[in-house]
Amino acid sequence: MRILMLGDIIGDPGIRAVVSAMKTLIRSHRADMVIANGENSFDGYGINAEICGKLLASGIDVITTGNHVWRDEKVGELLKEQPRLLRPDNYPGGAPGSGVFVHESKKGRVAVINLQGRERMPTIECPFRRFREIMKRLGGGIDHVVVDLHAESTSEKEAFFHFADGDATVAFGTHTHVQTADEKILPGGTAMITDIGACLPEPSVIGFTPEISIRRVITQLPLRNTVAPGAAAIHGLVVETETGTRAARTVERFRFRSLV
Repeated sequence: MRILMLGDIIGDPGIRAVVSAMKTLIRSHRADMVIANGENSFDGYGINAEICGKLLASGIDVITTGNHVWRDEKVGELLKEQPRLLRPDNYPGGAPGSGVFVHESKKGRVAVINLQGRERMPTIECPFRRFREIMKRLGGGIDHVVVDLHAESTSEKEAFFHFADGDATVAFGTHTHVQTADEKILPGGTAMITDIGACLPEPSVIGFTPEISIRRVITQLPLRNTVAPGAAAIHGLVVETETGTRAARTVERFRFRSLV
């Protein structure tokens, strides 16, 4: 089985790039399943029903998110209605939606788990302990497990990947929007990358207008980011699984330059 994963989709440029390129990406990478992070798709912050529907219709099977998921006031109802849209599962009890979805593919049952880190992020429940709880709850009958850990700290992400080694088929990081070059398969068979990157306009500062980012750093004023204009680059990961096990056989990061 080949699983295609895309980084944070940033605003309209990211949406245009992903929707227009989805068939090409699926064909060129021979993907059996597609997962994408959509937490920055709504004008750079959050996601709404229209965007969620557009991304799912393009060929994405499951959408993960992160700390910005709550920005739209109607997202709670959307999370309840659309099980393929996930929010980090380690938010406290009572938060709408779920961080786990089991996708029934032609080549097996794939559990997608969305978690959020805690270092330099909102204080929520422990992603390590929650992962163990989810794995116990899932029980048998799961062929592959994919984890999106939405986190700021590289050390927290790397520690989690080693913690999940042997249980997860793939564990990848999102949130920092810059693709790292450390993709590998750990001793227990888990494919990992510290940050998968983003689907973001270029040139930009992590998807946003450089001039505003520069002014904010120089003046220390709380200026709001705006999504940069222009065509976007799509960053992602492709993992081929080992038949009959949860282990990964190959892992490859990629960058696709959109023309729209």
